[in-house]
Amino acid sequence: MKWTGIYLVGYVILMGGVLAALWQLDVLETVGTVWTAIGVIIAVGIGIMLAVSSSGTKENVK
Repeated sequence: MKWTGIYLVGYVILMGGVLAALWQLDVLETVGTVWTAIGVIIAVGIGIMLAVSSSGTKENVK
């Protein structure tokens, strides 16, 4: 697995831990399902952007 994939898997695990902590503290009940889903989508998008930007040198393949 490439480093980008490992980075993204680690980021998803981190986000899962954060969501589990917020769920355990009953924070997600006050926020609501729609806003929780929006936040997760934004967080995953940021994780993908960070994984791609730190993937190393970019090469043009012809």
